[in-house]
Amino acid sequence: MRALIQRVTQASVAIDGTTVGEIGPGLLILICAMTGDAADAPARMAAKIAKLRIFKDDAGKMNLSLLDTHRAALIVSQFTLAGDTSRGNRPGFSTAAPPEVGRAAYGTFIAEVAALGITTATGQFGADMAVSLTNDGPVTLWIDL
Repeated sequence: MRALIQRVTQASVAIDGTTVGEIGPGLLILICAMTGDAADAPARMAAKIAKLRIFKDDAGKMNLSLLDTHRAALIVSQFTLAGDTSRGNRPGFSTAAPPEVGRAAYGTFIAEVAALGITTATGQFGADMAVSLTNDGPVTLWIDL
């Protein structure tokens, strides 16, 4: 499983001009299931992201997690995170999980994040989405499991 996370002051996702998910301060999580992911990958990824100490404490140091701050997560599926550009200019996506596997992993990941007590908003798997955000910091991290 692969994720790109961005600390945000706000983020939203729209489909056909209609907002389907939005958050205030928290994390925008772009998530991709990969071929060969272990069955527990969504749970492990959710736990890892929830505990990352990337929010500022009272001293201004990145020392607090999503769990510590009680902020929200906007979770958006994005198979293009599996893009491979090593053999030319057109990305290949053969390392992304097949759609039916990706859809299930996306749903499980959302459920795992919510089960940790984190307020979640989502996009829609497989939809053409417009994602808007205000990156805070900026803080952006790439995570592979």
